[in-house]
Amino acid sequence: MRISVIVPALDEAAILPATLYNVLAQSPHEIIVVDGGSTDETVAIAKAAGVRLLKSERGRAVQMNAGAAIATGEALLFLHADCRLEDGAIREIARILSSRSVVAGCFRMAIQDRGLLYRSIAWCATARVKLFGIIYGDQGLFVRRDRFMQSGGFPKLRLMEDVWLSLRLRRIGPIRVASKRIFVSTRRWQKKGIIRQTLRNWALTAAAAVGVHPDRLARFYPNVR
Repeated sequence: MRISVIVPALDEAAILPATLYNVLAQSPHEIIVVDGGSTDETVAIAKAAGVRLLKSERGRAVQMNAGAAIATGEALLFLHADCRLEDGAIREIARILSSRSVVAGCFRMAIQDRGLLYRSIAWCATARVKLFGIIYGDQGLFVRRDRFMQSGGFPKLRLMEDVWLSLRLRRIGPIRVASKRIFVSTRRWQKKGIIRQTLRNWALTAAAAVGVHPDRLARFYPNVR
């Protein structure tokens, strides 16, 4: 199975090289970096790595949809720039999606700080997917390309685009959690506070799940990239 890896980026020069070479080592069909108007060396880094580069309007949902539109793989993996994949993760996508009934999936989260709070957050993230089929973007959402298109792709929202896509995909078919891990940076929690960030994520997800539109929720999540 050909797998296209799509990396939305905005001023990620400090961390993008490690992410790209981590994925390149696993030999996916292609890697597409979708730049949303970086002012640092992000574009130069993508060019130097030899991956496909696409320039897009800023906005994670818009950037990921743009990458999906030019992808040539049968499956898509949406990977945040501050995440790394465990060895063998790309192969496991192919194994999981070899079952035609499975629509999408993600990886087990492993936050790079191994403190108890972070381990608890990671455990809850995996449990959320298994119980409710709701995937956050930093869990490495992968999906059959045809099912992604059937779902309408990521809604053009300021936030929660990953949750809303998950809600659409779970109506189409099963969502699975891979045994391989995705290693996630702590920068979001460090910037906004572990407890505050986690509680806000839970509240926003619960609100989205019961149908509250993200535009009403956006005021609680300023500075969305």
